Amino acid sequence: MERRSKRKRKPESDAAVSEDTTAFAVLLSALSSQNPDSHRRLLTKCLHKLRRSFHNPLLSLLPTLLTRTSASLASRAADMVGSAALESLDTNRTIASDADIIHALLSRSSVSACNALLDLCTTWIGRRRLIEFSALPTILFRFLRVRKYSTISVTVCSASGDSKDVNSVSVGFKMDELSVLILNAAIILINTCDIEQLEKIPGHLSQAFFAFMRNLWANVRNATSLASPLDSSTPGGDLYISNIRVGHVAESLFRLSICASRLVMPLPFRVVERGVFGFTESGFRDFMSNHWEVSPFLVRRLSAGAKIEEDDFFGPLSVNLVGAYPSFLSSILPGMVSCLPISSDELNILAFLEEAQNKLGCPLIYQQDIRVVKTKSKKEVHFFVDGLASCCMKDPHCLSAEDVSKCEEAYKEGYTVALRGMEFRFDSVAAIAEGLASVFGQPSAGANMYLTPPNSQGLACHYDDHCVFVCQLVGTKKWRVSSQSNVQLPRLYDPLDRLHGSEVQNSMDDCKQYLLREGDILYIPRGVLHEACTENVSLDGSASCSLHITLGIEVEPPFEWEGFVHVAFFSWYQNQKQVYNSFESSSGIIHDISANLFHVAIGLTGDSDPTFRKACFVASIFSGSHTHNWLDLNQRIVFCQLIDKISTQTRFLEVFRSIELAVQENKDSLQRIKWLGFLNLDKECSLNHDQNMPFMGMKNLLSLCIQHKDNVEAAFQQLKSRFCENVIFEDAIVSYKLLLDKYRNVRKQYMNGMVSLHHQL
Repeated sequence: MERRSKRKRKPESDAAVSEDTTAFAVLLSALSSQNPDSHRRLLTKCLHKLRRSFHNPLLSLLPTLLTRTSASLASRAADMVGSAALESLDTNRTIASDADIIHALLSRSSVSACNALLDLCTTWIGRRRLIEFSALPTILFRFLRVRKYSTISVTVCSASGDSKDVNSVSVGFKMDELSVLILNAAIILINTCDIEQLEKIPGHLSQAFFAFMRNLWANVRNATSLASPLDSSTPGGDLYISNIRVGHVAESLFRLSICASRLVMPLPFRVVERGVFGFTESGFRDFMSNHWEVSPFLVRRLSAGAKIEEDDFFGPLSVNLVGAYPSFLSSILPGMVSCLPISSDELNILAFLEEAQNKLGCPLIYQQDIRVVKTKSKKEVHFFVDGLASCCMKDPHCLSAEDVSKCEEAYKEGYTVALRGMEFRFDSVAAIAEGLASVFGQPSAGANMYLTPPNSQGLACHYDDHCVFVCQLVGTKKWRVSSQSNVQLPRLYDPLDRLHGSEVQNSMDDCKQYLLREGDILYIPRGVLHEACTENVSLDGSASCSLHITLGIEVEPPFEWEGFVHVAFFSWYQNQKQVYNSFESSSGIIHDISANLFHVAIGLTGDSDPTFRKACFVASIFSGSHTHNWLDLNQRIVFCQLIDKISTQTRFLEVFRSIELAVQENKDSLQRIKWLGFLNLDKECSLNHDQNMPFMGMKNLLSLCIQHKDNVEAAFQQLKSRFCENVIFEDAIVSYKLLLDKYRNVRKQYMNGMVSLHHQL
């Protein structure tokens, strides 16, 4: 079959080329005169002639056209820049790489200049070049100056009335076009910056624009919750429909909050200690020694009938949350957005943003953010049945404005309204959660809120994979808590065992009962069955509603004792390789194989010994404190005991058989400790990098073990002996705290971002 020849672009005629050359020569001559504006008509004709002929000589004249001529000529030149930027990727790159053109555009406060910058922003390279040329501070300064005399009045508009995806609808402004265009450019560049570039924005500009964006986001959220988006094809009045989407505003505010200082200040640990464990010095020690991860513990903080005062530990919570029931739901729910889940091992906040950017700022998602549920005949019944069905689908159920209004109706029908992630919605809750996390030496602490009507039970009898502190804010609630756990201490993210009705009944027959009043705190360990309900238990004998918050201490795998031992061995082994850098190639492989096996051995010991599952407190704010030196001593004793168990109980053949079984079942015994790779990464954290990582795939590891079995067994025994004899507790703490700081940093960034998106609450 005959091949069709490619169509070639028709070359310009010699006459056309000659005309362009003449026009360029005239343009150059006019611009070289002392007063270019005196040749305005001639310059206009030349620019009109050259508007489709963009070449390098003309490129060199653009800065002069943009800075030394009248506003009309500069606008025409800016229009030419914008058109050329959209013509091709190469032309866009060429213009964006010319610092003189960029600075000339930035010097002009005009619609044409802004549009040219926005045209350059249509490519990734264009946005990056603008940031490199420090365009963002100039744009922010320009916007804050022109914005000073404008008020924020916004609405949301969708194409053809399609408002299914709230984040994709446009924001309409009652502002002048220039201000909106500058704002659009600022948002685009902020959403392109990395952390280092965001930190380089001058503080006064960053803070002023951050304050503006919080105000703008509050207006946008109000507009999206009050009414359906307008049809952008039929705008009314002086409304300017921008290219700014709701999701763009949310992402920009989130990014700015990452570097915001003093956004959420954790409560001082002494305040947390007194608020949770009472005013006696022995309160915390008694709790840690006798109750933590073992048995329930009740703290009566107020006398019967007393109310929480504003200066109390929970005072800020009461101020933010407490109101007339259930009307306060209608005041806080419409302003809430979904707190999208962030992976437990995600240590790069920008990676989270890249994945979540199209969903950031979306409405509450059922099951993920909110549940409306009651227990009937010992089974949970959900008010939003469709939301429950969609929780396993790709398209989650986002609560509409109508759904939000129905929550009050559900409350009146006996349903409990349960809200997750309260530490991401109120800075007062965030401060308590951060303070509590520092007390327990964990990266973060969670907070859920439960509003239960009179004579009702929300959740059915269950146990959690994390410890909780139930903080009663309003009303009273009756709790039934099993006296001890009937399961092995559950680990975070592991599937929870489903107990049959008879097992639950047997476990709860010998339960303890607690009546929580305002100000009381009840600690419930992970793995302990519990349930709660409201009854006729108020002081006057009438039915009582209840509002409480649970503060959850989620002990993630790296911060269990097993995680600490893994860190201790990993750091010790890496140090041995550096100090004794004399391994031959063959012996180095044998040692890496044995190191893999030793990590597996630690995991096997941890599966059988409950102490390995317990939370490690070496990074607690109290560890090393002279008033709590007992805690530091306790942690040293536990570490020594665990090392002794590894030394005496680990067997090479057991580890070898576990590798064989893992290969047969297509499992990776080392998958759960991939987070150790973060110890080797200084900046952008990603587990795709295996620098200095000795981890191997199970099949490869088994094959090498079989191939070098005798040598590997000898090396394993030698490695175990040397580590158990020579490991230094303080060295392990250094690496452990380094890892903890990385986790805390990204949790802090996420918290700042989400709290900013709820600033209006």
